[in-house]
Amino acid sequence: MGNGPFSLLIGLIISLLAIAHAYGQRAVIRVVDKKNSEPVAYAHVCLEGLKTKKSQYTLTSLEGTVSNDVHEPSKIVVSFMGYVTCKDTIRPGQSLEIRLEPSTMRMNEVVVTAQYTPEKADKSIYLIEVINSKQIEMQAATNMADLLRNQSGMQVTQDGVLGTSLKIQGLSGQNVKFLQDGVPMIGRMNGNFDLNQINLNNVDHVELIEGPMSVIYGSNALAGVINLITKENKTSLINTTANTYYETVGVFNFDASVSTCIKKHGFMIDGGRNFSPGYSSTDTSRSKTFKPRRQYFFDGYYTYTSGMLKLKIGGDYFNELLEDKGGLQPVYYINALDNYFTTVRYSGRAEASVKLPRSKFVNLLASYSFYERRKQQYDMELTTLEKIPITNSDGRDTTSIASWTGRGTFAANNPGHKINYQTGIDADLETGTGKRILGHSQQIGDYAAFFSLKYEPVKSLSIQPGVRFIYNTKYDAPVVYALSTKWDMSPAWNLRFSYAKGFRAPDIKELYLNFQDVNHDVIGNPDLKAEQSNNFTLGINMTTEKIKTAFNLELGGFYNLINNVILLAPTGVTPTQYTYVNLSKFKTTGGSAALGFSLYPALRLQLSVSETGVTGSLDEGTSPGPMRWLTEVSLTANYTIARPELTFSLLYKYTGKAPQVVFNDKNLDWGYVDPYNLMDITAAKGFWENRIKLSAGVKNIFNVTTVPASGMVGTHGSGGDAMNIGWGRTFFLKFSFTFNKYK
Repeated sequence: MGNGPFSLLIGLIISLLAIAHAYGQRAVIRVVDKKNSEPVAYAHVCLEGLKTKKSQYTLTSLEGTVSNDVHEPSKIVVSFMGYVTCKDTIRPGQSLEIRLEPSTMRMNEVVVTAQYTPEKADKSIYLIEVINSKQIEMQAATNMADLLRNQSGMQVTQDGVLGTSLKIQGLSGQNVKFLQDGVPMIGRMNGNFDLNQINLNNVDHVELIEGPMSVIYGSNALAGVINLITKENKTSLINTTANTYYETVGVFNFDASVSTCIKKHGFMIDGGRNFSPGYSSTDTSRSKTFKPRRQYFFDGYYTYTSGMLKLKIGGDYFNELLEDKGGLQPVYYINALDNYFTTVRYSGRAEASVKLPRSKFVNLLASYSFYERRKQQYDMELTTLEKIPITNSDGRDTTSIASWTGRGTFAANNPGHKINYQTGIDADLETGTGKRILGHSQQIGDYAAFFSLKYEPVKSLSIQPGVRFIYNTKYDAPVVYALSTKWDMSPAWNLRFSYAKGFRAPDIKELYLNFQDVNHDVIGNPDLKAEQSNNFTLGINMTTEKIKTAFNLELGGFYNLINNVILLAPTGVTPTQYTYVNLSKFKTTGGSAALGFSLYPALRLQLSVSETGVTGSLDEGTSPGPMRWLTEVSLTANYTIARPELTFSLLYKYTGKAPQVVFNDKNLDWGYVDPYNLMDITAAKGFWENRIKLSAGVKNIFNVTTVPASGMVGTHGSGGDAMNIGWGRTFFLKFSFTFNKYK
């Protein structure tokens, strides 16, 4: 009896020790960095039963661990941005250490643009540059203009009303194919997309291919392809995000999204508002160089995934109001003429992907896109602040473009076979309506069948010829063909070469639209000829990694010869009236060198230098003359302090003296834009297990607004003696919140 309490106490202690020992021995999955053995926090872990196929998802803790709660042998997949995805198997009660391999030079990112099936970037026969979500975040880029402004070999220019435009390899934006998840985007002004209207709020990453892609993507792909890949929730039961962005020039943006993934089904809805009050270096109180903008945007999707089948239905809506306020009218100076431009875009798309036996794949895509630009002019009575709408033909008009697109591909892509192939069909029907379009309605159809063959005689060599047969309802289209090759000379070195013949038919706006406002008077030309081109590209890439350092070297060159390239030229009727004309020959050539260095995990540097030469002739019998050259240098630097996980980024770009095609009295001439420098600095930090991210910085440190130009004529940009670049030095602050709940 006397020993009873003592025995009870001893028994209790032994039980507690046994429980503690059992708890200490619980099965744990630990995820660490392979290079430095540091834990990888917040890595995505997917566990799927080998028999039941039941899945569960979770994130690693701050110590890089999660519990092993599986009840049967399971497949485990661990992924995290900046690392190579790791796959393994695990048993109930087993502790496992996963050592993730850092993707130091980002060569292992999976790309889909121009591929038979999703492929790692370094394995693709095309040189594809990927701008991932981390890079977008560090640039604090809110739209494509922000994102591409610092890219070497790309020039972004600004027009007050028409917005930003792009050049690649010396070719203007009408030769660049813009895609969103593989769907062509419509709604060009002056032949270019306004990059300010392409928001990045729901973009996961951007894939860029410089050079001709006409065999795969048809018209508008002579200079390259830019494909925006949107975000898709594949793991979270609930994912919510919210972002706010403020810039001291008065820009204020907000967006939010919610998504879910429940078994085979996925849903997402996203929306936001962007606002810019406009800016002029000289305050006129009303008329501004950069016009005030207000944007609303929404998008969403539904996905169904089951075994070999994936279905996705999605859509998006965009609405922008741009205010072009005029100066005071003479005589009494109590009123002004204001132009309000409303741009509306929306699209719906449906995709189906089927994986068949023996590595066969079917992809189907159908989409409808609509674009509308409405102009309303007001007589603004400044004494009473009354807006009186002007209803005559100069004061109000609407132009609409509608596009139906269908695409289907069938591919055989077995890595173990020497010969794989892809065949497909494309159908595009574009209709334009409006009183400023010739005949008030015009329609162009473009229908094509294409085929490409990938031949690998040895493991290190890939040869991919392709051909595209086109029927265009307005133009006799030639057979378009291409040949691409990739040779892995060694584990570190590879070489890519391609030749392509390109074709681009003028679009409805270039042919038939008459566009006028207080700054522009552009007349369509129904007599335009279609562009045809021969394009060559060559690239050499070297990547080498040691324990904590990595080097990457890229050397490239290109040559483009385009017949009947389409450019804007003055008509001579009025000083501001322009029309589209064909240049008989237009040549661009150049080269680039890029050197990347990484000191893991703290420092990453990327230095790029490019030279682009352009020349051309207006008539067949006229010599194009010497090349005019543009030099560009860009530097990107990222530095991370491990504790307290603070990242600094610097982006710098030098743009040299830039040649511009100029028409004087219907003769071809050349003008030049003076050199200028741009630099941005950003700092970013995560809080509360990275649910909250805060970034701040300075954009356009050198305060560049306009750059002097010589030999220029016309009213586009800032006029004949200057080019708009930006609204000067600004400070910004961005706040992001993300919440995930896993199954």
